[in-house]
Amino acid sequence: MLPAVVKLCCGISYPHLRSMAGLQRTAVAVIGREVSCMQRWGHIQLPEWMDHMRLHAEPQAEDGRPVPLKEEQLFYVQQGEAAMRKALDILENKEGWKTEIAEDNGDVICSKVMAGARQVFRLEAVLDASAEELYDILFVRVEEMHRWNPSIQHIKVLLHVGPGTVVTHEVSAETAGNLIGQRDFLSVRHSCKHKSCIHLGGAATQLESFPPQKGFVRAEDGPTCIIIEALAEDARRSRFTWLLNMDVKGWLPKSIVNQALPRAQLDFTRHLRRRLLTGATLG
Repeated sequence: MLPAVVKLCCGISYPHLRSMAGLQRTAVAVIGREVSCMQRWGHIQLPEWMDHMRLHAEPQAEDGRPVPLKEEQLFYVQQGEAAMRKALDILENKEGWKTEIAEDNGDVICSKVMAGARQVFRLEAVLDASAEELYDILFVRVEEMHRWNPSIQHIKVLLHVGPGTVVTHEVSAETAGNLIGQRDFLSVRHSCKHKSCIHLGGAATQLESFPPQKGFVRAEDGPTCIIIEALAEDARRSRFTWLLNMDVKGWLPKSIVNQALPRAQLDFTRHLRRRLLTGATLG
């Protein structure tokens, strides 16, 4: 019974997490911690789709005991986990996808229309890098992304929540040919590892100390995720799957947005490949 309730709660929690008051956030966090403890002691067995997500690992003190997270920290971990589960559900549902772009190098972008008529995009590519190397570039060194991706002006980590969750502020660059224009994003980014596969998920969030900035249109991404999986035949290469799900806000026609987003995915992947080739010089 409990696993069914947990799955139901996970499915409905994401849209409501961002507007929760403090007491509600604490309640959601406590439920997550209780489920983790019950799973750890074998009292319940979660479904396979949740098991590989690994509910957030608590920081450890020197004596090995868990260090309790603060209420705000727990909220962002829970929000990141919920966003990732929702994004994975979108990717795992094989119905409704249609091919938008197929590149000569094997990169493929497909799209799907979700409820509310928003279009999401799935990029699939193979990259010449290990899963750990890509994790380091895309998550650990996220603040360096502007150095190799000219479409980003800067990314700043505003809050670290344990080893697997951060809150970031990102500003897109004013570049020629940018149909959408300059935007800023406030996002929670969450990561988890399972054997040879790494998941990077995220979504728009709120931070009381960092309201929308004057002069920028604050876009919202998510739920979104990247799946990095080492190739079985060569662990030095990885299958890269990216779900792009974004509300750019403003008054742009959907036709322009739906044309620009998949092109942005191709541009990002091209810049990432270039970063991998010049990795030694960038450190």
